[in-house]
Amino acid sequence: MFVRKISYLWFMRENNDEKKPDPTKSELEILQVLWKHGPNTVRYVNDTLNEMKRAVQYTSTLKLMQIMAEKQMLKRDESSMKHIYAPAIEEQKTKGALLEKFVDSMYNGSASSLMLQLLGNKKTSKKELAAIKEIIQRMDKNNK
Repeated sequence: MFVRKISYLWFMRENNDEKKPDPTKSELEILQVLWKHGPNTVRYVNDTLNEMKRAVQYTSTLKLMQIMAEKQMLKRDESSMKHIYAPAIEEQKTKGALLEKFVDSMYNGSASSLMLQLLGNKKTSKKELAAIKEIIQRMDKNNK
């Protein structure tokens, strides 16, 4: 019985990691603030969103962050009077998964099509081109 319960809990934990929903646009905005500035209060996140984006009500930010904590996207530290929220999901992992879904749905999984579209639609600076070339050269060396 004990072993069965442990395997069930392990199974649920493994499956919960895989089945977490993708963050919505508003949730991503909150995560961006926390990824950039580190763990913080709802007031700080709300003020930052108002400076960066658009007018957002404090109560809306609070409710959304509470929901994100329930969805396990955020961790909440309740040890002090002011609750501190921190991202519970990794920035690079989250962005990578969202980008992969985007490339799959919009470019049939072709990263090169995405790159050609990006470079063709926007004026790319010499500095950006040099960085892209460096990445390609590194990737080319690793594939040999």
